[in-house]
Amino acid sequence: MARKPNYDFEKRQKEIAKKAKKDEKKKRKLEEAAAEETQETSVED
Repeated sequence: MARKPNYDFEKRQKEIAKKAKKDEKKKRKLEEAAAEETQETSVED
């Protein structure tokens, strides 16, 4: 008899990957905003 797939494990792994990707995107956006703010400040001076 074949083993039943563990869908809960697969779902959990997918959720972890999705959260990691979301966190990475948020971090990148914050870095871009900070760089943009720094650039605007230096242009105004």
